[in-house]
Amino acid sequence: MAGHSHSAERSVEQTLGHLRALDSAAMDVSAQPLTLEDLYRQQRMRMVRLAILLVDDPATAEDVVQEAFTGLYRNWSGLRDARAAIGYLRTAVVNGSRSVLRRRKTAREYQPPHQADARSAESLAMLTAEHQAVVESLGKLPRRQREVLVLRYYGNLTEAEIAEATGVSKGTVKSTASRGLEALQKLMGN
Repeated sequence: MAGHSHSAERSVEQTLGHLRALDSAAMDVSAQPLTLEDLYRQQRMRMVRLAILLVDDPATAEDVVQEAFTGLYRNWSGLRDARAAIGYLRTAVVNGSRSVLRRRKTAREYQPPHQADARSAESLAMLTAEHQAVVESLGKLPRRQREVLVLRYYGNLTEAEIAEATGVSKGTVKSTASRGLEALQKLMGN
């Protein structure tokens, strides 16, 4: 079983690492963000991609990120530096995504399940079929497992940073990642 979950981990790491590299290449990292505008320009697409991986809908992801930046604007004077601002944004995107998923779950109790292909063509266009299968399988995981894996392999965060962004302990992050990789392995049929 350990070999199987290692294979899933490698697949997730390659896929989300590829997306992270694409998004990082698009960012201007020549200067530390000094203003909210700089931060918006440098981090917006990365936060949108994070939200897409969590909520599986580009338009909703844009809304979640816009709300996160609005909250950042309101709290800008209380943040100590750009790193704290990025942490704030990440947590706001995770929390905003959770709210969307809760509302969606409630709405589904009253409506037929949403069947549209929610992934935007552009978000998957640059991925191989294998990478696409990983992203689609991630979307089928329980919310917390998806969050932990996305933050770890796309966000490139430590267990402590993931714990802070999701509001759970480091031990929970570790066990959730392990369960998520096992579930992903089963979903991918390897």
